[in-house]
Amino acid sequence: MAFSLPQIVQMAALTLVPGLELRASIPFGIIKLGLDPLPVFAVCVLFNVLLGPLVYAALSLFVETLRKAGFIDALYSKIVVRTRKRARPYVERFGFIGLALFIAVPLPGSGSYSGALAAYLFGMDLRKFSLANLVGVLIAGIIVTFLTLTGNYLFLKLV
Repeated sequence: MAFSLPQIVQMAALTLVPGLELRASIPFGIIKLGLDPLPVFAVCVLFNVLLGPLVYAALSLFVETLRKAGFIDALYSKIVVRTRKRARPYVERFGFIGLALFIAVPLPGSGSYSGALAAYLFGMDLRKFSLANLVGVLIAGIIVTFLTLTGNYLFLKLV
């Protein structure tokens, strides 16, 4: 089945939502839109891979400026504490591979947004982060696609 531009836009938009990313867009494309898994995987992974470096670059450019506002500084501090707590064991122990695995975990609180923040906070350069993001997003995409196909198949067999 061929994709239409509105379907690609829907999947891309869902991929760009913090906390959802491809963990939501892959099942959406396969189950809700009824599209073939391989092209859904390709579109969602591509947008998620591109997302990471953009978030990292935005953090590098805007964090210090935005923190001058008290409420943003408080929100930023809360997010930083949570991200450091979740990512520290992975990044400190395993470095690049740890960050890739942190990004790969298909659960809320991990992914490209959190990975970019963790890389920024731990001083990882953009190039190294981008590679970790690519590896992590590919792993997450494979896991989510597999779980979607398996779960959808089992669900249809039960109904």
